[in-house]
Amino acid sequence: MDHPFLEEAFRVRWSRLTPERVEPDIAQALELAQANIDALAGHVPAKPTFQNTMLALEKAVEKLNLAWGKVEHLNSVRDSKKLRRAYNGMLPRVSGFHARIPLNQGLWKRIKAYAGTEEGQALTGIRKRYLEETVAAFKNRGADLPPDGRKRIEAIEAKLAELTQKYAENCLDAINAWEMVVDNEEDLGGLPQLAREQARQNARDKGLGAEEEPKWRFTLQAPSMIPVLRYADKEALREEIWTAFNAIATRDPHDNHDLIGEILALRQEKAELLGFGHFADLALQRRMAGTGEGALAFVEALHTRIKNQFDRENAELKAFRAGKLGIEPELLKPWDAAYWEEKFRKAAFDFDAEKLRPYFPVNRVLDGLFTITQTLFGVTIREVEAVFFEDPATWETDSAYEVWHPEVKVFELLDEEGAHLGSFYTDWFPRESKRSGAWMNYTLTGDRSNGKREPHLGQIHGNLSPPTADKPALLSHNDVLTLFHEFGHLIHHLLGEVEIKSMNGVNVAWDFVELPSQIMENWCWEKKGLDLFARHYETGEPLPDELYRKMKAARNFNAASLAMRQLAFARMDLEMHLNYNDFRGKDLEAELKKVLLPYLAPRKGEAPLNLYNFSHLFSNPTGYAAGYYSYKWAEVLDADAFTRFEKEGLLNPETGRSFRDKILSRGNAEDPMRLFIDFMGREPDPDSYLRREGLLQQSQ
Repeated sequence: MDHPFLEEAFRVRWSRLTPERVEPDIAQALELAQANIDALAGHVPAKPTFQNTMLALEKAVEKLNLAWGKVEHLNSVRDSKKLRRAYNGMLPRVSGFHARIPLNQGLWKRIKAYAGTEEGQALTGIRKRYLEETVAAFKNRGADLPPDGRKRIEAIEAKLAELTQKYAENCLDAINAWEMVVDNEEDLGGLPQLAREQARQNARDKGLGAEEEPKWRFTLQAPSMIPVLRYADKEALREEIWTAFNAIATRDPHDNHDLIGEILALRQEKAELLGFGHFADLALQRRMAGTGEGALAFVEALHTRIKNQFDRENAELKAFRAGKLGIEPELLKPWDAAYWEEKFRKAAFDFDAEKLRPYFPVNRVLDGLFTITQTLFGVTIREVEAVFFEDPATWETDSAYEVWHPEVKVFELLDEEGAHLGSFYTDWFPRESKRSGAWMNYTLTGDRSNGKREPHLGQIHGNLSPPTADKPALLSHNDVLTLFHEFGHLIHHLLGEVEIKSMNGVNVAWDFVELPSQIMENWCWEKKGLDLFARHYETGEPLPDELYRKMKAARNFNAASLAMRQLAFARMDLEMHLNYNDFRGKDLEAELKKVLLPYLAPRKGEAPLNLYNFSHLFSNPTGYAAGYYSYKWAEVLDADAFTRFEKEGLLNPETGRSFRDKILSRGNAEDPMRLFIDFMGREPDPDSYLRREGLLQQSQ
């Protein structure tokens, strides 16, 4: 029988992956995977080996992971009522299957039997680490629990999958349900011309307005919302969009209040069943921080070092606004903060970030990114033919890559000898059927065992500023940073050389995974990097030196405030997962605000916490839960690692090759601290991050 989701072809036929095929295809994949697990669990062979036990376990679920990964991908980029019903219909079965694997006593007995063999005891390198990671994962998912405990863990995992999916759906639906339509252009004073054009195009696409009576439509997608908050002179516009954003998923029919409580309660119960005091210790046991308290200590230490500068920045902003308005300094309203910050930055550095956009057309940015990647890592990137078909019956070619949307492009990555290392899709612009944010994911992991070198397949996604009728997609500098960031995740996958697929690429400790992505952002601040792509979209002229100097000078403007925002999210995350029992039965948001008071800028009126639209924490059974600190943790790593490029040459192929060989290609083959030391020759210097952000002197 035809099962397109189970097809292993490298060039995925996306048009064949219809909602109607989800149930039968995933049911078939589950049946095959269960048969594989049953065969492994049925007996312990006289001579358990790595091949017949550990690799057999790896392969047992490979086809299911491939098929379900495609379903999850389409659910993120091509949401529809039919697909959502199909996805939610199979989600409990898939999550339940995965939850039962470490609870299978026959399978656990076989793994322990192999671990105790002479071969198992003598393992080295990646094979030893894979065995250690597998044993730890089984224990942390309930393998040693009594029967009733295992049954409860299975139920918790299934319920968490259901609740976190509903949380994500509520966020997407709430964002799509809101719009702000402006019919008087005078109300758009201060808004950059490009933002106006994009809003006008958005209104046209929705059939709003006419040439003689135009309208401008704004949404809660970042490229639409951020320019209003940052530039719109009319306070009512800023207030309306700020209020709407902070109300995402807070009221019927898309309300996440109760879901958060249920998710936190289940995570806590799971941790206690497994012998942990709280979910943070369970989640972080195999990460660099080690424990929830270890992560909290990191956050608090960084908070202490930047708090004085944070307070100074807030005082300076109040004073600047007061001086401009001729009033006494007073607290800002929350929807006024970004607006006055932008005015302050412009006044302090004579720098308008919008002047950068004409120099960042998306295709040129990609060309520059590819040039940097090719130079550093010894690879070649080339665009290949991509085709989109609404109907699979119209398929006409086997030579091109099929894509899921007309805007998607495809590229191939080749090594020095021209061998195909991998391919990737890019999907950059927002649409209502696509979730918000930016992310990287992998579609296929090629076989790197026994001398094989099958190519990997990946994808990167964004919600960047889209093109208009007469202009290409002109990116903000933040958009450029995002693009480089996600590409760092992608090359971590595509350059992986690990023989165990589940240990390849981004499958590393969560507080290490952001190192390859965040280090790529550094080239977006260096003139030598920018000169490779920052060209005016009309004239082709390079970024003027004067504009670059202003951009560089303004880089660390409000650095403590930006860092403190991330630390506030990290502290909130850790508080919920370290101290859930203290919050149980209380007003969670009110209790968190007490803890977060030293982390939050004082504002006029109550500003809600970003609890109900915080997909990092609540749209996945684990995700970044108890792990949001990892962004700052990895910034310490990336700031320090980049100093080697600064010393040896920003485009030095030898340094790049060292990073490729010792970090990117190694995946989870070694303890992450060991990998970092292999590259740098020492442990991380925690001051590197503060030094880069201009915060070191202020913190001393």
